Amino acid sequence: MKLRFVLAAFLVAGAMSLGLAANASSGGKDAPKDTAAAAAPAPGQPVDNQAAAQKENMHLEGERRFRSNCARCHAAPPKFSPRMMATILRDMRVRAAITDQDMRLILRYMTE
Repeated sequence: MKLRFVLAAFLVAGAMSLGLAANASSGGKDAPKDTAAAAAPAPGQPVDNQAAAQKENMHLEGERRFRSNCARCHAAPPKFSPRMMATILRDMRVRAAITDQDMRLILRYMTE
């Protein structure tokens, strides 16, 4: 049990140091931009409802991709800042062969 805790603490500390190093090398511009374009509102549907539905769909899709790509090895991590979570996801993207779109959806899910 102690070994698991030490290993988990080591991994979190490593991820945090990677985040600090990446943030320092990129000048603080490491958060990926959301490139999903907003869909045109359907006739008769208010714009606010359309945006809320799209946000909910993206959240659910991010959760689904987290479960299929990350949850098989990890429990959901504690809340990190969006910048730190982006760094962790970039590192895991390489290790777990996560696509760029998956990474963006998972990041959105983990930071909302």
